[in-house]
Amino acid sequence: MSCKMTVGDGRFLPYREKLLCCNILLHSVSNSEINFTKHQINKGTFMATLTFMTHTIFDHGASAQLGQVLAQHGIRRPLLCTDRGLVSLGMVDDLAAGLGNDAALSIFDGTPENPTQMAVEEAVAKYREADCDGVVALGGGSSMDLAKAVALAVTHEGDLIEFTAGLGGAAKIGQVAPLIAIPTTSGTGSEVSSGAVIIMNNGEKLILASRELVPRTAICDPSLTLGLPPQLTAATGMDAMTHCVEALLSPQVNPPAEAVACDGIERGIREGNLLKAVQDGSDEDARWHMMMAATEGAMAFSKGLGSVHSMSHACGADQSLRLHHGTLNAVILPTILDFNRDHVGDKYARLNAAMGTSADSDPADFIRNLNAELGLPANLSEMGVQTDAIPALAAHAAKDVCTFTNPRPCSAAEYEELFEKALA
Repeated sequence: MSCKMTVGDGRFLPYREKLLCCNILLHSVSNSEINFTKHQINKGTFMATLTFMTHTIFDHGASAQLGQVLAQHGIRRPLLCTDRGLVSLGMVDDLAAGLGNDAALSIFDGTPENPTQMAVEEAVAKYREADCDGVVALGGGSSMDLAKAVALAVTHEGDLIEFTAGLGGAAKIGQVAPLIAIPTTSGTGSEVSSGAVIIMNNGEKLILASRELVPRTAICDPSLTLGLPPQLTAATGMDAMTHCVEALLSPQVNPPAEAVACDGIERGIREGNLLKAVQDGSDEDARWHMMMAATEGAMAFSKGLGSVHSMSHACGADQSLRLHHGTLNAVILPTILDFNRDHVGDKYARLNAAMGTSADSDPADFIRNLNAELGLPANLSEMGVQTDAIPALAAHAAKDVCTFTNPRPCSAAEYEELFEKALA
């Protein structure tokens, strides 16, 4: 049995047998499936269409399909959730121009570096003022997470915090406003995930999680990432790699998701596409593979994440520091790999195989060296995190939902020790 994916220049890439099996089997695990069909687009090129929890259109130039996608979902008055940086780069104008007169586009460009409930409320007001009937997210994880929260808030009564996972809010989430996601970074994979992370009005960074929050369609256009600077490419790329690593190591039983995670790690690290994208941002092939790896990371973490994300969420809640989530993940990952070492069975050997290192290599040391090669910080101190913040950070991390799928249980006291190590 074989399957091939087509990329923008018409080349065929053999699709890894284990991932194919994974995609076939995942239907029985998470009511998901993946189908490949060919859709001819501009200039006779082809794109792959994947259905895996959400319908995903994936290829260079795919963003030109937005008008068609909106029509398919009956959206005529969308609210575009984005940030001012993308507006200044002309991406929003380009996207709007492609819609012609088929949709009345309203724009909310106030997405902060880490999305807040306050920003969600502002976007909701815009949505209602313009009588919108759907949401489009354009940007990185922040814009996509904010858009998910908007789609929820415009269809549900009550304070947003009532719908967070830690308070049992998933059971309260019904159908949300139709949502289309267009990522402009290769990191969070929020375009295919069921979660969103929002800083609530009480200052806590909490998770919204429901299959209802999975975008109706994801439009993954790697060409939108060609202008990303090296540091952001590195940070978002390590975000994707951390998703894959933590999904692989999660103790939840889901072999198909683990196969997806390993494929993402192979694309990003073993095949060198992360380094290639950082060293040459115009490398279209590397950008394609990194966006695929990011998408795979979010597919995989349906089996859970771990303490890296618990600690990252705690640090990211401090709005005064304005810390990038992907950078935090990269810096914290080696510390947690050390912590989990004796609690993952043979998975470090599998991780080494996916990264292309020897079976007895130390993954933590490898990631430390990779971070250095990518130009990322060596510790949390370099990012501005202070020692006196550790008790509060540890308390936040201990109750984060990602803690419960870490391979090794972790108490607040142990988190204090881990933060001390990550600061050093």
